[in-house]
Amino acid sequence: MSAAAGAVRAAAMAGHTRISTQALTSVAQAAAAEALGVTPHEVRAEWSDDDGLLALSLVSPITLPPLAVVLREPGRVAGFGGSVWNRAVAAKADILRRVTELSGARLSRVDIRISGASVREGGRVH
Repeated sequence: MSAAAGAVRAAAMAGHTRISTQALTSVAQAAAAEALGVTPHEVRAEWSDDDGLLALSLVSPITLPPLAVVLREPGRVAGFGGSVWNRAVAAKADILRRVTELSGARLSRVDIRISGASVREGGRVH
């Protein structure tokens, strides 16, 4: 590599790149909304420091089939991804992976609190 090419490469890498908290929050809301079958504006996200890594806390509703339909067709729950508990547990891993993939941020954990139900016909939204 020539000295000029080395100088250009060093200049391209100099400085800082930062992702704002708002940008990270938007990514987390979108990932959670996709995993839980709701819209991003229904998801609240907060960040905290966890020994140098980011911990993500989410509060969100989750989609459910109408209960009258579940009584008639118990298999409908599987079409939504299983029980609320199982879906929330699975969503943690999906959200952590997706936020890391999209933002490059290193997360230590994702905590989810289900705040309500959004009743919808059909299966999972994504």
